[in-house]
Amino acid sequence: MRNNLHVAQYIPPTKFHYVTGTWSQAAGQVAGTIAMHKAAAAETTVVTIPIEIPSNSVALQGSKLASIEVDYEILVADCTSVTATLNKVTRGADTAVAVVAAVTQTQTPAAANAKVTDQHKLIVTLTTPAFIANTEYYLLQLSFVCPATTQLDILGAVANFTARD
Repeated sequence: MRNNLHVAQYIPPTKFHYVTGTWSQAAGQVAGTIAMHKAAAAETTVVTIPIEIPSNSVALQGSKLASIEVDYEILVADCTSVTATLNKVTRGADTAVAVVAAVTQTQTPAAANAKVTDQHKLIVTLTTPAFIANTEYYLLQLSFVCPATTQLDILGAVANFTARD
């Protein structure tokens, strides 16, 4: 068995799911980049990121998820809060519902620093990295509590994992 310990997968902002807010595709603040831009409004918006990395039907093979990095910018005014929640979704068998369970993780920078007007790389690290079975998938959910003048640019995410064959 071989391990590749330093595999990363970019996930573009156009693959994220956005709830609440007026969102549009836009050029990023840096030339040559893309973003999803949220217009200013007092609201709580939720961004869900599907973590798209290979899974496997054989135990302890495939991808072992270690962390997710999310690049975003808070523009004009600080958010009230920015909170990350990582969920593991176990797919249901035919006629059965899926089961969602929160995954224990840490968030860097700390929540107090993740909400200020600036460019951010939010890193969500699994307390216990996990191999992903083909019966499950992971969703990272970011909740932004925004005052009336706050705008957001979501730039993308990178999933960091070990690949084992």
